[in-house]
Amino acid sequence: MDGLFSGYASLFGVPDLGRDVVAPGAFAETLRARGPGGVRMLWQHDPAEPIGRWLSLAEDARGLRVEGCLNLAVQRTREIDALMREGAVDGLSIGFRTVRAAPDRAGYRHLRALDLWEISLVTFPLQPGARTAGAEPAGLAAEIRSLARRLAPRRVPDLRTGPPARAQGRPAIRLRPAARA
Repeated sequence: MDGLFSGYASLFGVPDLGRDVVAPGAFAETLRARGPGGVRMLWQHDPAEPIGRWLSLAEDARGLRVEGCLNLAVQRTREIDALMREGAVDGLSIGFRTVRAAPDRAGYRHLRALDLWEISLVTFPLQPGARTAGAEPAGLAAEIRSLARRLAPRRVPDLRTGPPARAQGRPAIRLRPAARA
């Protein structure tokens, strides 16, 4: 793995376990002011454990979508990467200062503007739906990697004897003979 991952650090309109509800647009000002480089990536909200950097932070209709890259030169981060690949860690959690909020009669606090300081990979996120999308990067790159794995032969063919025997359930790959001059 190359350390890339994506997911949602916060979901709009969904109460977390602390009875906070983030409103669409709550991150707009801080994202404009800080950008992804001004928001730290930490392990379990520990400022002594930076583990990578955020490549992209953006609000969409669902929530705060994030794309990040783990720094695999750090031993602790390699351990976290292994845990993520195995599905043992996939939680995301935001560290912020409340700028504007309003309570409702049901006891929920509606967060309308937040000053986002950090986003952590965590074992137990306060918002259960705030998760990574997996250990592979999202989008076209992930689709290309997946397709390449499905199409790749199990072993390198010997061009003198032809392609390897076809694996059960996999399409045969035919090699074209080289053009002769």
